[in-house]
Amino acid sequence: MNGFEKRTEEKKKKILEVAFELMNKYADGNITMENIAKHANVSKATLFKYFSNKENLIHEVFKYYLESMVTMANEIMDKNKPFDETLIALSQNKISFLNKINHSFYLKMMEYLTQKDEDGSTLLMQKYTQENYNVMLDLFHRGRKEGKVDLKYSDEFLLLYFQAIVEGISHSHIYEKLLPYTEEWTEMLIKGIAPKESN
Repeated sequence: MNGFEKRTEEKKKKILEVAFELMNKYADGNITMENIAKHANVSKATLFKYFSNKENLIHEVFKYYLESMVTMANEIMDKNKPFDETLIALSQNKISFLNKINHSFYLKMMEYLTQKDEDGSTLLMQKYTQENYNVMLDLFHRGRKEGKVDLKYSDEFLLLYFQAIVEGISHSHIYEKLLPYTEEWTEMLIKGIAPKESN
């Protein structure tokens, strides 16, 4: 990436971060392109050069938010720490990302993610889900190698088990209360899928 491309990417990232902050603070209906340009310290023309309209910018903010979450999860996995430490770190990562957003932002993002296109698919949701599954599958395989995940549980069951739990904590009234207990509930998760000790 040359100097010009790097500056362009940095400017785009700054706009997305500012738009995220504003969308998270106010209802997106109250946010104008002028407002975003002013807070990002760019001209309105620059804003429209990168994003064709407000709807396009909002969609890009959702993508940016999800990609940041996936990037952090991959960085945690790349540290190659033991299974339980990795699971705690991934849980804390997920909850801290959820903690950064208000309920209205979360609902709008989920509405956007689950919108179907002409062929009935939601490509961004499929991509995010697939990346999330890949991280979890790597983690389960690591857990089995370390003897921390019982071999009787299939990948499919474990993915469903974790999906059910994550969807449960995705509600703001739950994850706000759960944040101080991340280690405890992760410990319960680990005990639940660990091999049973024979007497």
